[in-house]
Amino acid sequence: MKVLIVGAGIAGPTLAYWLQKSGHEVTIVEHAPELRSGGYLVDFWGAGFNVAEKMGIVPELRRRGYVMTEARAVNRDGRKVASFKPEAIMESVERYLSLARSDLSAVIYGAIGSVELILGDTVGALEDDGNRVRVSFDGGTNRDFDLVVGADGLHSLVRRVAFGPDDRFEKYLGMVVAAFEAERYPQRNELVAMMHADVGFQAVRHSLHDDATLFLFSLRHDGNVPTDRAAQESLLRAKLGDKGWEMPTMLDLMPRAKNFYFDSVSQIRMPSWTSGRVALVGDAAACPSFPAGQGSALAMVEAYTLAAELARTLTIVLRSLAMSSGSPRCCTPSRMPQRVWVWPLRPRIDSSSLQGTR
Repeated sequence: MKVLIVGAGIAGPTLAYWLQKSGHEVTIVEHAPELRSGGYLVDFWGAGFNVAEKMGIVPELRRRGYVMTEARAVNRDGRKVASFKPEAIMESVERYLSLARSDLSAVIYGAIGSVELILGDTVGALEDDGNRVRVSFDGGTNRDFDLVVGADGLHSLVRRVAFGPDDRFEKYLGMVVAAFEAERYPQRNELVAMMHADVGFQAVRHSLHDDATLFLFSLRHDGNVPTDRAAQESLLRAKLGDKGWEMPTMLDLMPRAKNFYFDSVSQIRMPSWTSGRVALVGDAAACPSFPAGQGSALAMVEAYTLAAELARTLTIVLRSLAMSSGSPRCCTPSRMPQRVWVWPLRPRIDSSSLQGTR
């Protein structure tokens, strides 16, 4: 089966890995001109960790990641007011680590092997005739695929084209999040998440490898969410500039940050994740929101589940054809009925199949 995956974040490459294992021909298209870098740290554990183990990528994730020893809260004067250790909220830190979202994406993509990757382009239009999807790319080319999967995040273009406008599915939670990195920041607390929070905001500082520091801000915002960087930086200064701790120093570094990230905090709620031969996965289908802290892990679980269901469906069909005709050799994806290839996926995930060892 020829599958187009739109988006090269977490869900897209994970799905590509498992579909390729099943023998499908996979193409990934990514709007950005290169695979993304920067972003924020994610806490990686639970069912997503199980998928990573099945993919054999945990050693590389450990090499790139961090096992935090403490989360420490300070007041506006920098004095410690509270702290806790990860062991206090999870059974074991042996299956837990923190790492940059872009590093997780890069490691997953590196495990795929040979796959067609199109950078600097995206989907312009989709025409599903029941037998295949004609994809018109923004770059001007047209191609046919048996299945198109939108793995293009919270603001999914595929969701907008195939399912409807964002306001039907996106629930804005009245917050924005921002992150950026700086080099040679004078304050370092190795393997400690330094936090300063009060009503309406939180700021977090992480010391990273190679003398880099990550700054992460989340704050309440009830107005329109700015889309250009200058307005985003102005909003952060206006909301956080007088909050004490190291905030003025952090914000002074913001204009020089190359990997500045800013987005709304929203959830995606949908009654179904498929429409004909078009499907959604990851944040495009069911973003739990930034504060939930499990978006990346859920994206991997969803991709694993979708690939497993497609493989199971194909097995059932081929067995049925073998029993009825003695041989499935005449059957190709383009000649299969639509129901064979895209089962209606509704919001229910059972990760019990991910438990245990490989």
